[in-house]
Amino acid sequence: MSLSANIAKFLRLLPRASLILLALAAPVLAVPMMRGDNGSTIEAPSVRKGSGAGFVLLVSLQRD
Repeated sequence: MSLSANIAKFLRLLPRASLILLALAAPVLAVPMMRGDNGSTIEAPSVRKGSGAGFVLLVSLQRD
């Protein structure tokens, strides 16, 4: 193969390879931007000790 054929083949594959690379890198690059936003954090409600509701639900949802 000649050098010009190799260059032409490379230039044909370059857009496809860059598109695949961009699709794979987009989620990785989006994570630091999401971590900077404090409004997207969902906090769990505080745990109340002494409530037997979880045990009651566990027993009532069991199947025989």
